Amino acid sequence: MENINWKEFGFGYTKTDYNVRCHYRDGKWGELEVSSSDQVNVHIAATGLHYGQQAFEGLKAFKGPDGKVRVFRIDENGKRLQSSSNGIMMAEMPLELFEEAVIKAIKLNERWVPPYESGASLYIRPVLFGNGAQVGVSPAKEYTFAVFVMPVGPYFKEGFKPTDYVIYREYDRAAPQGTGTIKVGGNYASSLRGGTRAHDEGYSAVLFLDAKEKKYIDECGPANFFGIKNNTYVTPKSNSILPSITNKSLCQIAEDLGMTVERRPITVEELAGFTEAGACGTAAVISPIRKIVDADNKVDYFFGDEAGETSFKLYETLRGIQYGTIEDKHNWNTIIEF
Repeated sequence: MENINWKEFGFGYTKTDYNVRCHYRDGKWGELEVSSSDQVNVHIAATGLHYGQQAFEGLKAFKGPDGKVRVFRIDENGKRLQSSSNGIMMAEMPLELFEEAVIKAIKLNERWVPPYESGASLYIRPVLFGNGAQVGVSPAKEYTFAVFVMPVGPYFKEGFKPTDYVIYREYDRAAPQGTGTIKVGGNYASSLRGGTRAHDEGYSAVLFLDAKEKKYIDECGPANFFGIKNNTYVTPKSNSILPSITNKSLCQIAEDLGMTVERRPITVEELAGFTEAGACGTAAVISPIRKIVDADNKVDYFFGDEAGETSFKLYETLRGIQYGTIEDKHNWNTIIEF
């Protein structure tokens, strides 16, 4: 491990030592199992393959300057997985079992937790899917849950530097009253075509609009959107946006810093009034936005070549809490005892 250059990690898969699994059968969850294989047995008629009964989570663990490893807001991820499970009628994993599985996966892979100041963190990916044979369209009776971990660098290779986003109205991420508020794979599959086009045309991601009216801002690629103006943190409210745990945390931090927080519908035209803008999520934390290009109307909304002062303060505060260098007054971190 001493030969690893932690600063070289991007946001990609790295095989670590162990993962943790659990199976739901006969109406109950079994015991946690440990595996060193990164392969999973999936039934050929599994509902996770055929009918989209699949959900996942993403969270991170950080090693602080005190040598302690902290996992950020594990309870919120467990609750969100339960919400996803309820949304597509999968067996819900008890919060205690979810947390036990995540902590066990971290402990088993202790040597893969990146050191402090490396710029890397330990990304944790829990996944749940229907694994019972079900040819008719109905919920499965058996489910597989697994947690794997890996060291990662920034989601966007530019790190905390402003990049450009684009609006295309011919792509929808999620329908109103659909699955946009839960973390299921179908939402991401529907974003791939627009996202790939955006990358090909030199943008970081698509800024999706609401599917009904094409008037309001929805998701910002794989993350939530926020804008800053007049000491106010503004983020969209919609029935098709995933409730980002990072965004929820930033809302609280903004209030702690004396800012006003508004969660409400945001029209495209309102972008012109923001002095700063960004995308936020577990993987990216905060990705500042330099410019949003409305490709259909040939309008550019420019926020600056450098990250704004408020975005930087929010980013530094959140990272400080995660690493234990700033007081965790809301008790968001779980300290792992090895």
